Amino acid sequence: MWFDKEDPRAVFGDQRSETIIVTDRTHRDDGTRTLRIEPDTLMDFRKMPFNDNSFKLVAFDPPHLVRAGPKSWLAAKYGKLTDDWRADLSAGFAECFRVLEASGVLVFKWNETQVKLREILPLTPHKPLFGQVSGRAGMTHWLVFMKPANDNIESGTATEGVEK
Repeated sequence: MWFDKEDPRAVFGDQRSETIIVTDRTHRDDGTRTLRIEPDTLMDFRKMPFNDNSFKLVAFDPPHLVRAGPKSWLAAKYGKLTDDWRADLSAGFAECFRVLEASGVLVFKWNETQVKLREILPLTPHKPLFGQVSGRAGMTHWLVFMKPANDNIESGTATEGVEK
């Protein structure tokens, strides 16, 4: 997602900081790939270490896998959801909106490999303004939300107006 990981306007957060070598026969001749997870801030997206109303824009790209093998490079690179993933993602959305300024923008990325978007959207009371489907199989969704200026949550369900 990052064009420039050194851009001072951005803060990259993750719960881990590590360099790992994983099996990936498509990447190098020796069948491995080196993954570097080097966040600016070690944090849990369910409880961010930032004050309320701190950011104009938040990009939320949580893990999207609920099932992955112990040697999965996808799980190593992107992480894996817990068994309580609905509560985790609901808390993550709540934190994103908490740290956003009024009328701030949330960019949410989700891949439907294992969990459909229609299962994710009810986890936040906010409705996306618009979105885009991408990827070879059309399974990656980019959605844009805006925090209400008055902090009141819109009425209706989060899935209204979202096609799937």
